[in-house]
Amino acid sequence: MNFHNQDLNNKSYKSGFISIIGRPNVGKSTFLNKVIGQKIAIMSDKPQTTRNKVQGVLTLDDAQLIFIDTPGIHKPKHRLGDFMMKVAQNTLKEVDLVLFMVNAQEGFGRGEEYIIEKLLNVKTPVFLVINKIDLIHPDQLMKVIGSYQDKFDFAEVVPISALEGNNIDRLLQQIKERMPQGPQFYPADQVTDHPERFIVSELIREKALHLTREEIPHSLAVVIEKMERQPEKQMVHVMATIIVERDSQKGIIIGKQGGMLKEIGKRARHDIESLLGSKVFLELWVKVQKDWRNKATHLRDFGFRDDEY
Repeated sequence: MNFHNQDLNNKSYKSGFISIIGRPNVGKSTFLNKVIGQKIAIMSDKPQTTRNKVQGVLTLDDAQLIFIDTPGIHKPKHRLGDFMMKVAQNTLKEVDLVLFMVNAQEGFGRGEEYIIEKLLNVKTPVFLVINKIDLIHPDQLMKVIGSYQDKFDFAEVVPISALEGNNIDRLLQQIKERMPQGPQFYPADQVTDHPERFIVSELIREKALHLTREEIPHSLAVVIEKMERQPEKQMVHVMATIIVERDSQKGIIIGKQGGMLKEIGKRARHDIESLLGSKVFLELWVKVQKDWRNKATHLRDFGFRDDEY
């Protein structure tokens, strides 16, 4: 491991890994993007948007905090779901602190109970982070806190609004206090450990999810076929394939006279240009791969590799 611009004898510098876990749609990716200050995790109102571990790096003057945004914990229905749960649960063994994020609007239910059962076997400190407090009356908050404190001994309880930014600074300060002394693992200007190709594929997938709403569930993947910088044209050429499971889904993604695919490309290109700081020529294709979420070879081809976890 190469450590960057950091005196290893500096006893006051702290660094550590923080896992963000919770049910689907509690706002984990919104929180990560707010903390890092730019979009590295895609956001959607659909459950299970995050499929791989997304690592976000926040470098402060006296600390480096490495956040791992995990897939929402749920009962798997296919091999992809099994993979996602393995990713989420394995991170609990690898980190210095766990943030258990919950939605302030939703009561304690079977999903939360399932996660707490997993947390009972974890020796790492666990913070309860109650998100979306901007959507409830302050009087309701104490009831929400009480319903969780009865079930688990949390190291800290921090109410926040990831969307509005409420209490984020306080949470970061409490996280920093729990971090061990350590080196700076990543350069100060690096915000994620994922390659550009991964982020680009996620941005395209996000736009497809937003635009197709309920018509295309999570049977959608994006594979970057080519990503090439062309200095003479001062642009980046990106060729990507959107994978779906059925012919009817392919028709929806393409849209009438190609209109939907053009709109996905237009919106994705805007975000990709912001990410890369360059003009982008984006080519999108659509391909049917029947039942790919249940086929190990397709999961590996699309970047979901069991052997990495």
